[in-house]
Amino acid sequence: MKLKTFINKSRMKPWDFFILFSLILASFAPLVLFSIQQASQPTVSYTAVLKVDGKELKSFPLSTNQKRYTYKYTDPDGDYNLIEIDHQQIRIKAASCLDQICVQRGWIRKPGETIVCLPHKLVIEIKASDGSETGSVIY
Repeated sequence: MKLKTFINKSRMKPWDFFILFSLILASFAPLVLFSIQQASQPTVSYTAVLKVDGKELKSFPLSTNQKRYTYKYTDPDGDYNLIEIDHQQIRIKAASCLDQICVQRGWIRKPGETIVCLPHKLVIEIKASDGSETGSVIY
């Protein structure tokens, strides 16, 4: 069907096209506004904090460009925890404790998540730079 035939049959006036075009254009306004708002928000960085017996020993930055590496914590008694960091996640890969609950916990990546090794009094907690307890993580 040709445009002129459509206009004549539906009795659309020239201003009707202008209004229709304006409404279609206005429907994209929320997309533009939300993308501008999202770009203006500060980026949040995540850090995994290693505490032993309540004292902070080390912190590990968690970022998307972080390469995989391991850190070995050894206490004065010779007990150890092998901590693995990979991009935005951390886990205890191996430990000398008997129950191995900390190893079974697996990867953590969200603010507020923790890994606890009770025999070694070790805690790993993920914290956000803005202090939020929950957040979205980009994989």
